[in-house]
Amino acid sequence: MADRKHGRDSIRIKIPVVQEDLEKLEIGMVVYLDGLVYTGREGVYRKVVEEGADLPAGVAQLSNANFHCSPAAAVNDDGSYSVGGVTATASFRFSRYMAEWLRRSNARIIIGKGGMSVEDYRDILVPAGAIYLTTVGYGTGALLGRGIRGVRAVHWLEELGNAQAMWVFEVENFGPFIVESDLAGNSLFEQQGKLINANLDKLYENLKAPALGRYGETDDRKDELI
Repeated sequence: MADRKHGRDSIRIKIPVVQEDLEKLEIGMVVYLDGLVYTGREGVYRKVVEEGADLPAGVAQLSNANFHCSPAAAVNDDGSYSVGGVTATASFRFSRYMAEWLRRSNARIIIGKGGMSVEDYRDILVPAGAIYLTTVGYGTGALLGRGIRGVRAVHWLEELGNAQAMWVFEVENFGPFIVESDLAGNSLFEQQGKLINANLDKLYENLKAPALGRYGETDDRKDELI
């Protein structure tokens, strides 16, 4: 269930998340999580989606929140783990895995950095009843680490390594995250991008050509190369 304690536009959600709470999420809202959150990125996806391995027992029942990240974790003398921070990674790189992963894992919340394409939201997340939460800017790994209360389990650590293994975190007040896509597939980044791009032409109006330029540079936005 949800608990609004951080202000009108923020919400605190228990994991596993239920449909009722997902329906309350609107793009731009700030979200904090309580419960179990697991990491999963290309190493886990290749193992499960491409190689056909089963998900670790109990993971899909205990959590439906998948975080695209690698933890800064250390092993304590007693064999337990200390997690100083969690660094999100760009989610668009995992598009080819997501449809099958959502089907296999029943994940309803995907967390990462930078979002995914509007087409991925529409064609993959929406049919699965899933939403996307994005981290808040860069350098927030230590901030997010404060919300990790412990490591419930680590799967495939020796095989995949620290960054690619599946870590299951016990979290409390874990965030902040921003709702980038909702159940309808609306995208905060797309919405704000349109607002910004609508005014960019005015910014370039009446600008003189630069006195110096490197080969290939252009002031025509249509010719922009990435």
